Amino acid sequence: MATHRYRSRDITSEEILFIRKLIRDHPELSRWKLSRQLCEAWQWKQANGALRDMLCRGLLLMLDRAGEIQLPPVRRNVRNRLAERERPEPVIPDKRPMRGPLQGITPLEFVQVRRTPEEPLFNSLMEQYHYLGYEQPVGEHLKYLVKVDGQAIACLAWQSAARHLKVRDRYIEWSDEARERNVHLLAYNTRFLILPWVRVDHLASHILGCMAKRVPQDWQRLYAHPIYWLETFVDTSHFHGTCYRAANWQVIGETAGRGHRAPTFEQTRSAKQMLGLPLHRKFRELLQR
Repeated sequence: MATHRYRSRDITSEEILFIRKLIRDHPELSRWKLSRQLCEAWQWKQANGALRDMLCRGLLLMLDRAGEIQLPPVRRNVRNRLAERERPEPVIPDKRPMRGPLQGITPLEFVQVRRTPEEPLFNSLMEQYHYLGYEQPVGEHLKYLVKVDGQAIACLAWQSAARHLKVRDRYIEWSDEARERNVHLLAYNTRFLILPWVRVDHLASHILGCMAKRVPQDWQRLYAHPIYWLETFVDTSHFHGTCYRAANWQVIGETAGRGHRAPTFEQTRSAKQMLGLPLHRKFRELLQR
């Protein structure tokens, strides 16, 4: 019988007894090691085999606060490296002007630079030239440089999609259970930058069309699961989203202009247009499973 619910998973009294026994039998374990042992015992892993360690620690903390278990004392305070992260160092880019028709610079080179020596260049270009600056992606994510003859002309960032988005969830028509189970099969385009010295007609929509083929392949290779849907937001006070629509993305609605932690129902930020791109003709059926 379920006594608690965490991230759409029912936590039974038998499972709580198992955690208590694990803590009792291994008093030497830290909270970090305890969560990893529990992940191994329950085979709580991502599709690529990595332990769902952070998720498990959240569960243990919830049960501790509910009085169901007693976690070992905190042995050390873990620094929040994301909060302490310094802004990307400036990198002097290749600013040779690029003009002319699209067919004069194709085929383009798409380079996934996460965890490569070129990642600092990506971070610096975003920080210097994107109107929102650089933001470290969270969860599963990919970073791309688009190049012509070795010169970077554009940058794109993709990451795990938000768990709850009323506009998107209504469009996909999935249940709460299906969303919790399948939201990892979506990817969110967080940043798209064409560098200011590049002026090529139809370049943006061409890049987005190529990305629709490239992102699912790289996601499958790195994270061992498919992607069936891409999504993004366009701040219509700055942009019109023309390049997305030209690349067959669909406008599916507008956000309410509230952050997911907003304390009231009042609008706290500018509403944004949401666009999505199905990557499979049966995307609803696949995501509703």
